[in-house]
Amino acid sequence: MTAPMHGSATLFLVRHGETDWNAAGRWQGQTDVPLNPRGREQAREVAGRLRAAGLAAVASSDLLRARSTAEIVAAELGLTVNHLDAALRERRFGCFEGLTREEVAARFPEAWARYVADPGPAPPGGESREELLGRLLPAIASAAARLPGPLLVVLHGGAMRALLAGQVGDMPRPSSASWPLHGIQNGHVFRVTLSGGQVTAAVRID
Repeated sequence: MTAPMHGSATLFLVRHGETDWNAAGRWQGQTDVPLNPRGREQAREVAGRLRAAGLAAVASSDLLRARSTAEIVAAELGLTVNHLDAALRERRFGCFEGLTREEVAARFPEAWARYVADPGPAPPGGESREELLGRLLPAIASAAARLPGPLLVVLHGGAMRALLAGQVGDMPRPSSASWPLHGIQNGHVFRVTLSGGQVTAAVRID
């Protein structure tokens, strides 16, 4: 069943599996980092959790860590990845990418202080939250309109936090002490309702 562009659709969003940069606490942004063995196992776990959902299609960011997650989930469920889209990529973090938070604070103290005070504006060489949502929401709505449902969309942590903040509140960033309990970990899945091109409901199902 295909949802109209401005109609209502229920779909699943998943954060890609772990990479070595995730494990080391390094900003990835749009740097193309592959899954590590734990990340591939997390993708298989996602497939197990979604087996009863009756997925009909899979879409993904074109970055390797998301694409590989999508391919593993699809293969486990007897599906194929139907749609790859650069507009589903993680937020671009510019000069922060490849560094840990401690390294960013040491090398770019002014930029880091601005980001800590307000993470919405773009870091140097990066992308603002508004710019991210300006490409992400239309890309998800387009995929939901073009592909049969239930649809799985494989995304990134920062993109999902921005996308879902209006429904579940601002979620902690990885540097926060509350991240293990309330953050979007690698492999976390949300069931969301998309209506009129906006996320109108979201529930974590893992």
